[in-house]
Order: sequence, then structure tokens, then C-alpha cells
Amino acid sequence: MKRLLLALALALVAQLAPAKDAAPLADDPVAEKRLVKLSEELRCLVCQNQNIADSNAELAQDLRREIRGMIRAGKSDQEIVDFMVARYGDFVLYRPPLKATTVILWAGPLLLLLIGLAALVRYLRQRNNRVTDDAPLSAAEARRADALLGDPPQS
Repeated sequence: MKRLLLALALALVAQLAPAKDAAPLADDPVAEKRLVKLSEELRCLVCQNQNIADSNAELAQDLRREIRGMIRAGKSDQEIVDFMVARYGDFVLYRPPLKATTVILWAGPLLLLLIGLAALVRYLRQRNNRVTDDAPLSAAEARRADALLGDPPQS
């Protein structure tokens, strides 16, 4: 009974306690929009499949704080992006520029698809050749197969 009352009390406190909202992005609505726009263009280096606006990782929170500070310092969007690229490389961008160091990011998926298709075609050809290259059994092999299967010998 005590456990039930304790559980109910904890549930009531959890319902009444205010939820911790995300920290305000910025006091200025224009700066807030810039922060959101920039955060959506930068990849979370921990999650790698989320932008830093959507990620709850500590690094993403730190990056948002850093961007907020640069916005307050009067840096342009391009200066902020350049700073992030200089610090973390082109991989931090959701749309990295096409250049020698990022060509694998752009061509990698297509290259993997082509390799997979080539392997599939090769496998299917080899399988087809094995099936069509089967020669008929010799007379001795046919008698042995019949003996193993328990069929009467054919004349």
C-alpha cells in the first residue's frame, strides 16, 4: 500500500512539475531565425544523421552555443560556416562542396550501388552457367543414382 501511494505521489509530482523547455535560442527573433537556419545546415558530428538543430548530443548543444555567441559578436552566416568548416572539416556541412576531398561523399553511394549491381550480375551469370553447363549423367552415374534412390534400373 505504501508503495502504491508513493508511486501515485511521484506520478502526481511529475505531472505538476514544469517540463524543462529547451533553452531559448536567442533574445532577438532575427538572431533566433539565423541560429535555426545555420543549425539546420550543419551536421551533428556525434549523430551524423541529424543536423545540430535536431540533435540533443552535448556537442550539438555546444555548437549551438558557439553559433549563438558568434551571432551576438556580429559574425555573418558565411563567417560562422567557414569557422565550423575550418574547425571540423567539410563533413560538418549537410551539403559539402564538390571538391577532391569530398568527392567520396558525393560519389560513394553511387559507387557502392554500381559495385553491388556488378556483383549481382556476375553472380547471376555464374549461376546460370552452372545450371546450363550440366552434362547428362553417364550410364554408370545413372545406375549409381538409381541404386541410391532405390529405383529399378532402366534398360
